[in-house]
Amino acid sequence: MTINVSDMMTKKLETIEDSCSIQDAARRMRDTNVSSLVVVDNEGKPLGIVTERDIVRKACVHDVSTSKVTNKEIMSPKLITIDSDSSASTAVDIMLQNNIRHLLVVDKDSARKPIGMITPLDLREEEFTDEGLRDAIGELSMYYK
Repeated sequence: MTINVSDMMTKKLETIEDSCSIQDAARRMRDTNVSSLVVVDNEGKPLGIVTERDIVRKACVHDVSTSKVTNKEIMSPKLITIDSDSSASTAVDIMLQNNIRHLLVVDKDSARKPIGMITPLDLREEEFTDEGLRDAIGELSMYYK
């Protein structure tokens, strides 16, 4: 039996407006217990992603005021997506090939509407019988420690 991304993903997609500060983003991440937010424009259209890592590496280490830097300034504008009916091994491959930890899950049946997020933590929770997939997940986990 193939486990699909839709079976493992975080179904509540957390977003933040591009004009909000990264301090607001950090608070929202803390309050919602997530490590990334999809950055949207004022009409709700996805523009990019901001992660805890972005905040640390692009703002905190440079000693900038987190209340004055916007999400648009530090977000990763390239949203890499995966269809909800894709396999877990496809998700792992995409993460490794693109050096990312957060994949935006889209519903291919409704104009690729974002419906969730998948991260290595979601993959660790599943029990996989395919040894190659377990090894790839292990590689992904080691890479992001």
